[in-house]
Amino acid sequence: MGLLTLLILISFTTLPLVAANSKPSVYEVLQSYDFPVGILPRGVTSYELNEDTGEFSVHLNNTCSFSIESYNLKYKSTITGVISKDRLNKLKGVSVKVLLFWLNIVEVIRDGDDLEFSVGIASADFHVNNFEECPQCGCGFDCGGTDDLDGSISSS
Repeated sequence: MGLLTLLILISFTTLPLVAANSKPSVYEVLQSYDFPVGILPRGVTSYELNEDTGEFSVHLNNTCSFSIESYNLKYKSTITGVISKDRLNKLKGVSVKVLLFWLNIVEVIRDGDDLEFSVGIASADFHVNNFEECPQCGCGFDCGGTDDLDGSISSS
């Protein structure tokens, strides 16, 4: 009985250590900087963040493209930039098709309930509610199934 008690005690004291050392998801990091999860597509495989400088890189399995309303978006397999509260700047790896041209999205600023996406020479504002869900590569929001943020199909 003493050994069983010791094993139970060890398992309960080490569980908080495991939880404390787990890295938050990239979507949780976005929310901590006041951004909605839907500015990134589902299926991010990994990310790095320098909390001192805000420099980050986000990795997808492959390039990712989809359409949302009248916009075509393309994400490279690696997205980089600098994040701070309500601001993503020096973005590289995300582009939008405007008329016949692909333009790089270089900055995203949250201003209250709006997100301003800038391509340098022009910008467009969208309500933050448009980004409550993450789009999926290939089909955006019209995929016909529900996916978890890690890219796997949920069974619920």
